[in-house]
Amino acid sequence: MEEVPEVRFAEGAGSTLAYEVFGDGPVTICVVPPMAQNVELAWESPVIRRMLERYAAFSRQVIFDKRGTGLSDRSLDIPGLDERVDELRSVMDAADVDRAFVHGVSEGGPMAIMFAATYPDRVQGLVLEGTAASLLSDEQRAARSTPEGMAAARGRWEEFVDAWGTPRSRTVGMFGPSLLTDEDFVRWWPHYERHSASRDALTELFRMNGDMDARGVLDRVDCPVLIVHRTDDLVVPVERARETYRLFREAGVTVELVEVPGTDHWTFAGDIDAVCDAVERFTTGRTGPGGRRATAPAPARHPVRVRAMGRFEVVVDGSPARPGDWGSRQARTLLKRLVVARGWPVPREELTDLLWPDELSDRLGARLSVQLSAVRRVLGGAVVADRSTVRLDLAAVDVDVERWFRLDDDLAVARDYAELLPEARYDDWAVPLRDRMRDRFVTAAHRVAGAVLADPATRGAGSEEAVVLLRRVLELDPYDEAAHRVLVEVLHRDGRHGEAVAARERYEEAMAELGIGDR
Repeated sequence: MEEVPEVRFAEGAGSTLAYEVFGDGPVTICVVPPMAQNVELAWESPVIRRMLERYAAFSRQVIFDKRGTGLSDRSLDIPGLDERVDELRSVMDAADVDRAFVHGVSEGGPMAIMFAATYPDRVQGLVLEGTAASLLSDEQRAARSTPEGMAAARGRWEEFVDAWGTPRSRTVGMFGPSLLTDEDFVRWWPHYERHSASRDALTELFRMNGDMDARGVLDRVDCPVLIVHRTDDLVVPVERARETYRLFREAGVTVELVEVPGTDHWTFAGDIDAVCDAVERFTTGRTGPGGRRATAPAPARHPVRVRAMGRFEVVVDGSPARPGDWGSRQARTLLKRLVVARGWPVPREELTDLLWPDELSDRLGARLSVQLSAVRRVLGGAVVADRSTVRLDLAAVDVDVERWFRLDDDLAVARDYAELLPEARYDDWAVPLRDRMRDRFVTAAHRVAGAVLADPATRGAGSEEAVVLLRRVLELDPYDEAAHRVLVEVLHRDGRHGEAVAARERYEEAMAELGIGDR
């Protein structure tokens, strides 16, 4: 490959994402980036270029700079784990990739796992290289949860960041110690760092790395998994990969662990052939030239409908989602809350309070990411998240509440009305929308009944609709005097005298309870 691939840009997740497509192998591999990179500048290094060309020899590669790094949008915050899921989806859509192998490298591993669990129809296989479902052990997390532990971690970050992009950079010694003898690479690397991420972005990346944890979604990964890890990796210890392998096995996932000798964390440092051979064998079913792995057909995009009026139900391609599809009750509650928000952003803090009201933990953000993954998996997407809020993408899913609000005919509004989420009747977050919908129904029903009463030609079957609607209004509010009076008048006018007398008695009883005499 002689030329640097064209840099393209995808619009998605509220930002612009730089990506490249190169190679003409029989399979497509979408690479989830490590901490910070620059897809264009990486080709300047003969060391990195050798790795890229090695992968391009057996696959079509799609690589991108995540938001806040490289050539992607740097005006916005570094994205969280569940935001990055939709960044990859946006890049795949822009590159016309329906289904591919997803290759998570280093920091990109948890996000690659989350993507596979969220969009299983788009992932043919999952490759995890130099990474794990959680980059920290539980012991490390516990230590960081203390003021002393966090101060120590912050001190290490600050030392690393302070040298970033300068001749004092510590990155090569940590991530690729075998390259320390390559003077040209060591001299070039600070230049690459400066074009990959700012110091502020790097600080945020370090902080967020400790929060990323995809262990809660491993049982939702349906595709085969390859884990490749160097045995003496100085950045992500091989024990993290071994834990991920064990958890995948316990979840019943088809998984293979390949341990490669070496201390380098970067693929392009040390013996790259051992790593690339394992990836080639997994993705193509071969280890050398020739041969071709059959690929599955592109996934069909299924229409999704959400019902919240009368009862809660999600229907995908004509079939209701099963209870097991959600993984937990919290995922259903999360979607209900987003439906009630009607496309407006809901603060993450509000969502964690809703789902775990009695818990105080620094892990609630990671648990929310797991529930967002479950919702996206059922809906096939349709959730837009940023660092502080989450919202439902109403353009990607058909919600009955939205269809009902678009009705402009009183009869249709009244006839199609049903109570919003009856099972959440006493939840404060649903009350304002439920009251608004009820008021709209009552107003429409009164207009329909008033029009029927005002038209002498509307009798019998023609006025039955008004009778039904007025009775529904009185079920909601037994003290609606106007509904009582019109109902009595319509029944009396239509010659339904027995029903009119009974309706009159109920009217008088209701008014008596309010202390109002016969008018």
